[in-house]
Amino acid sequence: MNQIKPYPLWLGHAGDGRDFRPALDAGIQALVELSREEPPADPPRDLIYCRFPLLDGAGNDEHQLELAIQTLAALVRMRIPTLVCCNVGLSRSPAIAAAALAQAHGETPEDCLRRVAMAHHSDVSPGLWSEITHLMRPDRRLR
Repeated sequence: MNQIKPYPLWLGHAGDGRDFRPALDAGIQALVELSREEPPADPPRDLIYCRFPLLDGAGNDEHQLELAIQTLAALVRMRIPTLVCCNVGLSRSPAIAAAALAQAHGETPEDCLRRVAMAHHSDVSPGLWSEITHLMRPDRRLR
C-alpha cells in the first residue's frame, strides 16, 4: 500500500483491501475496489465502500469505467483518505487513480499516470489505458 502524495490517496492490491487494520491505522476512510475476479471485501461498517468490477484490459463497460473514475475523483476532491485496490495493484488501481487525479485537478491523464508511477510500481494494461484516455478526450469530457 503506497500513498500518492500529496493526496490522501493510497494504491494497493487485493490483500491490502482485505487487511483493514493498516488501512484504518493510516486514516483511510474509503475503499474503492476495481477487480472483477476478486470477491467483494467485507469492510467494517464505518468505511465507505465502492466496488467496480473492471477488467484488466479492453472490454470494460464504458459507463462503469466512467463511474469508477468520477467516484474516485469526487473522493479526491473532497480529500477523503481513500485506498484504491485491484487484484495485483499494478494496472487498474494506478490507471483509475491517474484518471481521477486528472479529472479532479484539470491535468492530463498521462501526466498523472507518470506521477502515480513514481510513487507506486505500475504496469498498466494498454487496452484499459486506451479505454480511459478515450473517455477523457477533450471532445468527450467526462460528465
